[in-house]
Amino acid sequence: MSSLHVVATIPVKPESAELASAGLSQLAQATREEEGCISYVLYESAAAPGTFVTVEEWRSQDDLDAHLASPHVAQAFSDFGAHLTGEVAVHPLRLV
Repeated sequence: MSSLHVVATIPVKPESAELASAGLSQLAQATREEEGCISYVLYESAAAPGTFVTVEEWRSQDDLDAHLASPHVAQAFSDFGAHLTGEVAVHPLRLV
């Protein structure tokens, strides 16, 4: 079975970028310790400042689902919901 690759985009208000960067960095650290997380890297887009991007690799869809249901993800959505400028988009990827 092959691993699951995922890209997520998180658009935040420009005035919230510094706050989001710190909070999302903490989320990334907690996520890297999760069962089934192979890789989880946080970026901020150079083309669209204030848009954060995660590039992730998970052992399986079940592991990704557990991550999305985890307390630290729920806390992050609660903490940063007011700072978002749009929807968080999670993109599981298929190799072409």
